[in-house]
Amino acid sequence: MVEPLALETLLVHGRPAGHPVARSEDGVRDFGAFRARVAGWRSAFAAHGGRRYALFTEDTFEFAAALLGAWHAGVCIYLPADARPATLDALKAHVDGFAGRAPQGQGPLAPAVNEDGTAAAFQPLSPRLAALVVYTSGSSGEPTAIPKRLSQLSSEVATLGRLFDEAVGDVPVRATVSHQHIYGLLFRVLWPLTSGRPFDAHALPYPEDILASLQAGPALLVASPAHLKRLPATLDWAAVRGNLRGLFSSGGPLTPEALQACRDLLGRAPVEVYGSSETGGVAWRRRDTDDSASWRTMPGVEVRADEDALSVRSPHLDLAPGGWFTTEDRARPVPGGFELLGRRDRLLKLEEKRVSLSAMERTLVAGGLLREARVLPLTEGHRVILAVVGVPDAEGWRLQESGGRRSLSQALREKLAPHFESSALPRRFRYLEAMPVNSQGKSTEAALAALFDPKRPPFRVLERSDERVLLAVEVPANSPYFEGHFPGSPILPGVVQVEWSLLLGREHFALPPDFLRLETLKFQQVIPPGTLLTLELTWAKESGRLGFKLTSAAGAHASGRIVLGGGAG
Repeated sequence: MVEPLALETLLVHGRPAGHPVARSEDGVRDFGAFRARVAGWRSAFAAHGGRRYALFTEDTFEFAAALLGAWHAGVCIYLPADARPATLDALKAHVDGFAGRAPQGQGPLAPAVNEDGTAAAFQPLSPRLAALVVYTSGSSGEPTAIPKRLSQLSSEVATLGRLFDEAVGDVPVRATVSHQHIYGLLFRVLWPLTSGRPFDAHALPYPEDILASLQAGPALLVASPAHLKRLPATLDWAAVRGNLRGLFSSGGPLTPEALQACRDLLGRAPVEVYGSSETGGVAWRRRDTDDSASWRTMPGVEVRADEDALSVRSPHLDLAPGGWFTTEDRARPVPGGFELLGRRDRLLKLEEKRVSLSAMERTLVAGGLLREARVLPLTEGHRVILAVVGVPDAEGWRLQESGGRRSLSQALREKLAPHFESSALPRRFRYLEAMPVNSQGKSTEAALAALFDPKRPPFRVLERSDERVLLAVEVPANSPYFEGHFPGSPILPGVVQVEWSLLLGREHFALPPDFLRLETLKFQQVIPPGTLLTLELTWAKESGRLGFKLTSAAGAHASGRIVLGGGAG
């Protein structure tokens, strides 16, 4: 075992220059290169001035070097979850600059070159350093900024080492999750750095990538529930089971399907970690045989569990002396930990009456037709209504296929009617094959609300693989795209057909962020209101080309390729 180091003194004590830190397509990057890169970033932050910087880059080695360089320059790093223009623009008022990706028209900070890492002197970092600002996922509203001191991060990675170092050994770390989120930051960057394990410089977005990485040798896999749920049984997982020395899952609840897939395909249940951006890690469990195993509280963490709420006190939290953090989860205490009982009720005042959105979700699932349900408020004009995003079960899909979406929606309203006021019954419905999740495995309220944007077409997945998806897409007669195009003979504009293809492509594939150009674009015949389209999307990762074909009972309508790029922060 490599001797673990504390975050505060990682660059002071260091490791041998040839010790591996990260693996990428161009080879292994060692501690000597890492130390020099940290020194370059430290110089850049110090020369530019300011104490708050946003950092986004997809290269984990570069990210780690920039992060440590910022801390050794006394800089607090703000972590945007993505590099969308709206996300970066929203940070302008809070930071003094950007490292990696930057808003349009603003140059990003770059590290100084030719820094001599061996000669660079590093002082121990202060545990009280204002090190980080992370953001909640926005699961039930707008994301909230969460400040973190270095002591909180250092304490948590030390806890992970005490719990898991001996079991997983010195194997390298592979990951499906982003280091831009607290789970990925801790498990993919900070814990490997302090424990001396090399990590991959790039994430593994596809099951084939996970398989290939395990074929290369023993490894520890840091994954999300969303990735573990989608492991295809057609791949030869049995051949790599012996190389999987550790498996972790966090960022959201692990579904029964994902748990069983791990047992069947990977030969082990993951270590599930319970926590949040606010609390840090709280508890863990591994359900090899017992589906209902309770959560075991991490060392140094205290919990108070009752059916109203789970409260936490730990060194991973920056609380006033004697303070407790109250979570949104209900729990029951058990020896050494707790059992979760579900989320606390989310209450909304509607038509002067209080409505429990959580109770409505439970009623929808208990009544059949839906496997999962999320209820959210939407503003229409001057009033607030309720909307449902549901994942139908087999009976629910059969009802929709036989009677249309309206039949399934009416059946769900009838199941809710005995339990809720008529004025509170949902008015809008969307049905999906699976809930939309971010890289943390969470369904945010913003992503769910976007499903009801009148500019987004309703659709259903007919077939899906890693490189191809076939969708049934409705063209609503009330779509705003028909306004003025053209009076008396409305047709769907060609630019909208391309936009829909790209929009739905992003929902099903991990596409690069930047649009580059269109190729072989053809429009064969017009699309009138009410058309039921079949949209075939194909993704060629190597060439960055998203192919699309729009057809209907009337024949071919449009086809082409969208070329995408960027994202290598």
